[in-house]
Amino acid sequence: MSVLSDRHFHDEAEAYKVVEARIWPNGPVCPHCGGFERISKMEGKSTRIGTYKCYQCRKPFTVKVGTIFEASHVPLHFWLQAIFLIASSKKGISSNQLHRTLGVTLKTAWFMSHRIREAMRDGNLGPLGGNGLIVEADETYWGKKANPEPSKNRRGRPYIKKGKAAEKRAILGLVERGGIVRTFHVAQATKVNVSELVAANITHESVLMTDESNLYPTVGATWTVKHSAGEYVRGGAHTNTIESYFSVFKRGMKGTYQHCAEKHLHRYLAEFDFRHNQRVALGVNDEARAGRILDGVVGKRLTYETTSAR
Repeated sequence: MSVLSDRHFHDEAEAYKVVEARIWPNGPVCPHCGGFERISKMEGKSTRIGTYKCYQCRKPFTVKVGTIFEASHVPLHFWLQAIFLIASSKKGISSNQLHRTLGVTLKTAWFMSHRIREAMRDGNLGPLGGNGLIVEADETYWGKKANPEPSKNRRGRPYIKKGKAAEKRAILGLVERGGIVRTFHVAQATKVNVSELVAANITHESVLMTDESNLYPTVGATWTVKHSAGEYVRGGAHTNTIESYFSVFKRGMKGTYQHCAEKHLHRYLAEFDFRHNQRVALGVNDEARAGRILDGVVGKRLTYETTSAR
């Protein structure tokens, strides 16, 4: 039987039970005053599903308040379907596909996707690596910048260059071999800001693997491979892990999403980071991955005006 046959994907009351169990493992908590002792479920015929009342602050609430679901008119079981589809699609699922699958408008599907990506954003910024652990670092370039940097030698006109162009968006990637990845969209990949990010996100006891680029600082033991000379692996020295991640990211962005405004790039990076960090090789299947997205929905409300603002 298909996983999407589960009741909570089709029944609104069951969907509320699943979300409540995940967000309130010890019982309902009022999002207005934080109370949890004097709360009762409202059972009136005209009462919305999943509504509670706090008798400390006298305000009604549902589990959606204070989450990415707040103020959404989309049924909660549709949200759970969308979360599962995004969690289980290695290269993402487009807003057009969600629009057709869920039967919601394209605008709604686009906004739902961004809210779910916000829930996938990881707030854990502890350093990667450790004593003897290997961290690979590399940068890539994807998509045109919204405002290409002017060239001093071309009277302020944008500088255009083939290949890793100055008009493309720079992305720095750090991956702990066999562990998690962390990516950053930077305005420009320079030795200063790349060095700062590497130093802040990698423990000094780690072994740093890079290519021959001079962007990277020496952090503890540093090994490099010289791609320009055709060297990609030298013993245990390589950057294949981070390059493999960038390959999946670009396949998803080009083949599935096709277009991404620069202001939204950090959310797409959070999406691909999340799926890599919650992968089957680390013991996380599709259902568990969708559950972990639910763990991240609290405190990340995103309004349409904020998302669509230029």
